[in-house]
Formats: sequence, structure tokens, C-alpha cells
Amino acid sequence: MRNRLWLLLAGLLAALVVVGMVLQAINQLMWQLSAVLPYGLVGPVMALLALVLVLVVLQVLWPWLRPWLVARGVWPGSARPGSAESSTAAAPANRRDAARQNLEAIDQTLERVRDAMSRQVLEAERARMTQELERGDLELVVFGAGSTGKTSLIRALLQDLVGTVGPAMGSTATSQRYRLRLRGLQRAIWLIDTPGILEAGDGGQGRERTARQLAAEADLLLLVVDGDLRSSELQVFETLASLGKRLMLVLNKCDLRGEQEESRLLGLLRQRSRGLIDAADVIATSAAPQSVPRPGGRPLQPPAEVDALLQRIATVLHQEGEDLIADNLLLQSRRLSEASQGLLARQRQSDAEAIVDRTMWIGAGVLAVTPLPGLDLLGTAAVNAQMVIEIARVYGIQLSRDTAQELALSVGRTLAALGLVKGGVSLLSASLSLNLPALLIARAVQAVSAAWLTRVAGLSFITYFAQNQDWGDGGMQEVVQRQYDLSRRDAELRRFLERAISQVVEPLKRQQEKQLPPRPQER
Repeated sequence: MRNRLWLLLAGLLAALVVVGMVLQAINQLMWQLSAVLPYGLVGPVMALLALVLVLVVLQVLWPWLRPWLVARGVWPGSARPGSAESSTAAAPANRRDAARQNLEAIDQTLERVRDAMSRQVLEAERARMTQELERGDLELVVFGAGSTGKTSLIRALLQDLVGTVGPAMGSTATSQRYRLRLRGLQRAIWLIDTPGILEAGDGGQGRERTARQLAAEADLLLLVVDGDLRSSELQVFETLASLGKRLMLVLNKCDLRGEQEESRLLGLLRQRSRGLIDAADVIATSAAPQSVPRPGGRPLQPPAEVDALLQRIATVLHQEGEDLIADNLLLQSRRLSEASQGLLARQRQSDAEAIVDRTMWIGAGVLAVTPLPGLDLLGTAAVNAQMVIEIARVYGIQLSRDTAQELALSVGRTLAALGLVKGGVSLLSASLSLNLPALLIARAVQAVSAAWLTRVAGLSFITYFAQNQDWGDGGMQEVVQRQYDLSRRDAELRRFLERAISQVVEPLKRQQEKQLPPRPQER
């Protein structure tokens, strides 16, 4: 306790000494200024000097002072990692907000897409999604192979004759929409009858594409079958179940079989769909029961048996309707985001390949004019720091020249370590030596080999930057080896050699012809 008191007194004494020295210096400065300046300017000049001194002190102390102020919330700055303020955007409160954030991110992606036609398609889908965010109805899409009774089922649900019902395949050529109201449910329901799937011919394939597009936009899916799932129907069922939507499997035409057969088929369908949908979502119906003949009178038409399905739909929509809409919107926005990202990725791939193409032929031209003394230098000639910088810029990454040079040399060393430099030279020598004069073989092989290795290195860099500066699990060696193997395939190598002959070999031939002495003129 006594030691602390003495330390405190010593600190106060030191502070008084410092303050006294500062005041003495200020007093001396004022006397000196008053000797050379008018009395009215001494005060403003002293204030200006004091301000400059304060700014200098703050500039020196700011690197230590700012973190202290930020930590206490006095000064705005980056929050601690993991806190809510550290993220660039607030976390979405619900699925609708998440979908809205995805759509805003899509706008930023589309601004960088140059392909006008592709951008217009995605912008139209983006506008439709914006309307979907505000829509108030649920969409229930009905699928089925051929004439399994889709339209009859919708007619029974609506208790009104809709569409055209017939036994022929493909009776529903286009999608039809019908509005349905359920008691106690504020939102209306759109029942959508899709074209038949699994039909042969170009028309059937087109209708199947339409049905799949409708499935991607639906909130609730119904797949209608009239028996056990055939292999083709099972494939469709698994595809629909993989969409991430709520799916119901409807066993129709139960009036054509007995109760035992119906129970057996329901058990079989629930077994096949186990793990994909709930057992309660496998339901038996009889949408259009066959009429019963009556002697001496008109045939008796039994009523449709769809109460179980209607009750199940109502239960699901009452309990999960809002979640189904929100999940659907979020799922669609994510798919649209993936499509826009894919379009941008293809554009970047094309731009990066153009950079590689330009760089490799420039390098080949330089080597053709001024060949290097040895082929061992092809490993470093194959990589170019400027090419790395330009490819990185395409992917929105800024690299320093030193970083790009180091990355380029690493790939060059990998090419040499894997034996790809010598392997590439040998491969191209065998292909070029057949059609070249002996004087041109060495220069042409060196230039063309450098271009080819630059291409392998450039494609490796594209993979690296496309994967967010990650070589993958196999590392740089695996990526470089894979690009080398792809480039030496017959079709790729043939295309490359065709361009090499026009870009390198033919100019060398013309240059050699100019250097030859003129032929003697005939007398």
C-alpha cells in the first residue's frame, strides 16, 4: 500500500514537471513571436501551432488508440469475428427475406454478364420471382404418366367438369390451371393439370419438359399412378422427390380392384417411397368410378372417392401452407442464383481461355524469332506472370506481380518435376518433324512446345481461380497433370497443331524463304 502511494506521488510530480516544461516552452514561444509579429497575430498563430501539435500526436497514437475505441463502441469499425455486425448483410429473419437477399445478389451477378440474350432470360425469371414473393396463392401441380386420371382427379376435386378427359395417350396437350378454395384457408389454390409424362416422340418429350418446369415452380406436387410404380414411373417419382418439394403419391382407379388388392398396392407404394415421402402422403382415390348397369334403367354412376385426398391436402396446407410457399420461393431463388452464377462462370472461363490463347501464341512468336539456348528453359517459358494477373482479374482477384510470379514459377516447377516438359517436347517433336525442313525443326519445336506448355499452365490457373484460389484435394500436381492429359488427347492435340502450323510454322517458313539467296536468273 505504501509503495503504491509513493509511486502515485512520483507520477504526479513527474506530470507537474512535464506540464511546467510545456508551459515554459509556450511562454518562451509567445515572447519570441511577439517580437516579430504584430500583437493581434500572436494568439491565432499560437492556436494554429497547438492544433498542428495535437494532430501530430493523434497521428502517432492512432494505431494504438483506434482499437481501444472500437472495442468500447466509441468509434465505428469492424466488429469482432463471429458477431452479428461482422457480416456484410443482416441475417435473414425468415425464408422470404432469404429469398429476397438471393434475388438482390442475382442482380449484382447479372450486371457482369455480357451475353444479352442469356441475361434477358434470367432477368425475366428474376422479375417473375419478384412477383412470386408477393403472390397470395398456392400452386398444386398434378403429374401422371399417360391417362392415369389426372384431369378426372382434378374434376372430382373441383366437383365440376374441367378439361378434356379421354382414354388416349397425351389427352392433355398443354397445362391447364383451375382455382380451388378450401374452407378455413385464406389463400386460394391453383390446381395445375400437366401434360402427360413418359410419352414417346418429340411431342411427348416437349410436354415432359413443360411438366418438369411446372414442378420446379410448384408448392405441392401430386403424382397420380394407377398401379405399382413401373421403372420409368419410379424414376419420375424419385426426380420429383429430389426437388425438395412436398410430394403426394396418389393411387387412382381403385374402383377397378378389390379392397385386398388396394391394400396390397398401397403397402407396396409406401414401401417403395419410404425415406422420400411420408406414408400418410400415399393415398388411394377413385376419381371416375365405372358406372354400374341397371336392368331396365340408366346405369348408376357412383360418386368419386377423393375425400381422403382432399382432407390430406387441406391438412397439409392448413398446417404447412406458409412454409411450403416460403420453401418454394427460397428454393427457386437459389436455383436462379446458381443459373446466373453458372452463366458468369462460363463467361469468365471464355475470357480466361482467350487470355491463355493470346499469351501462348505471343510467347511462341517471341521464341520463334529469338530461340532460347536450351529446351530445359521451357518450364519457365511456359508460365507468365502477366497471364496469371490477367486471369485473376477476370475472376475478380487482384494479385501483385510478385505473387503472380511466384505462382507461375510454382506451376513451372511442377511441370518440370512431373516430367511434362520433356514429355510435351517429345510428343510435339514427333508430330512436327514429319512436315518440316531440318533447319526449322529445332526452332519450331521449341516455340510450339512453349505455347503448348503455356496452355497447360494457363488452364491450370483457370481451375485454381475458378475454385476460389484452391487447387483441390489433389493439390497443384493433380490439376496440372489433369490439364496435361486433357491437352494431349487426339482431338485437342490435332486442333492445337493446326493452329500451331498457321501461327508459328508457316511464318517461320516464310522467314526462311526470305533469307535464302536469290536464284540465278536464266540467260
